Amino acid sequence: MFSTTSRYHGIETTRLTRPDGREIAYARRRFLPPGPPATVGTEHTVTQGERLDNITARHLGDPERFWQICDANEAMRPAELTVGPGRRLVIPLPQGGI
Repeated sequence: MFSTTSRYHGIETTRLTRPDGREIAYARRRFLPPGPPATVGTEHTVTQGERLDNITARHLGDPERFWQICDANEAMRPAELTVGPGRRLVIPLPQGGI
């Protein structure tokens, strides 16, 4: 259902049957991985105006893998990682698909 680069790859899907009989397929909730942060590949210091997709493309080779940086920095909201300059981000080693 999801590409191998998606944060939802491997997440179980299920169905909800509505009162009118329609079925809706959905992915189960995804939680941040438990335990220690990902293996650090490098670190990145955010500069003014940087976007997470550009940082991710530079370090992981694919802007859609931004979620791996979110997981490594225990961030549920991607925008909070680049809200201001000076934040040091953990950049994990690339995972699968690269």
